[in-house]
Amino acid sequence: MHPIPVPPILLRDVFDDVGEVVRLLERNAPYTPLGGWYRPDAEMDTPSSPMWFQNDWVHSDLQVEGSELFLHHPRVIETAQQVYGAEIVKPHSVYVNVMAALERSGPAHTDNPRFQGRDRSNTPMWLLRTMFWSGLFEREGIVQATSIWWMNDVEGGAFRYWPDGPDAPPREHVGDMANTALVGDNHGMFHQVGPVGPFDQGTRMVTPRAELVPVGDGSGEWAVSDCGEERYRAPLANYRVSVLWKADVYRDEASMRAEQACALSIDDVAAIFDRDFAKRGLDLRFDLDRMDDFGFIGEVQAIYPEAIPRDKAPSIYDAA
Repeated sequence: MHPIPVPPILLRDVFDDVGEVVRLLERNAPYTPLGGWYRPDAEMDTPSSPMWFQNDWVHSDLQVEGSELFLHHPRVIETAQQVYGAEIVKPHSVYVNVMAALERSGPAHTDNPRFQGRDRSNTPMWLLRTMFWSGLFEREGIVQATSIWWMNDVEGGAFRYWPDGPDAPPREHVGDMANTALVGDNHGMFHQVGPVGPFDQGTRMVTPRAELVPVGDGSGEWAVSDCGEERYRAPLANYRVSVLWKADVYRDEASMRAEQACALSIDDVAAIFDRDFAKRGLDLRFDLDRMDDFGFIGEVQAIYPEAIPRDKAPSIYDAA
């Protein structure tokens, strides 16, 4: 894990006009259930997804109109420089989470890593995470800052985080969350979303085809539609809305140039793992032709397991 000089820093009154964010949310609807690498085998017609909706506003080949509100926020950038003791902060991603009716917490996790020359565009996510947890690629790892901004206060919705490491008890940001942001290291620091209300019907499940959109009738309500039927409706203020910002961080220009010169090829990755396997006395080779083989993936991950943070809460994605 990348050590940082100080724990995450909490900012208050991040935006003078939260209405700008509401309009940005409205323009970029619909929002769809969380999926991707974390749930690659979700059945499209099975109601197996909680009402945790997400959308990208900025990534490598996307920048929606108005997203600069978050992407180039001066206080967030200055705070990231302070947290990391760094001169260079290069924002690259903004995305939004909107959720409701989660009886259990989200997964306790660290965010997905990136390395010089290796990211999710050219490397399987399981391998990126294994590279991180192996500790073999710290020189090539790209340090990333994260800001999480919360729009409103809802029933539940705590943010639990482990700034002192996974073996220490977590801290919690809950209540008085509206228009606050926490700036720090979500790639090395475990964190977890707490249960989100309303809790009257437990976790409400939808299919991956579900969409969250503003109703558009002047009521300020947003509705979840799924397979042609409305499943849930509530004012936007009752949904837990958070916006995440990410940036690459470098101590200075010289450090940035030196780190960027260390781009890894996939053959480099295999060779580094092979050297470590040999050092451990293991009869295993990193076979590039087996990177989609679940048996091989399991073998490698067993050598470099991810940590489990102390006092993590049960997750909506845990097996029943």
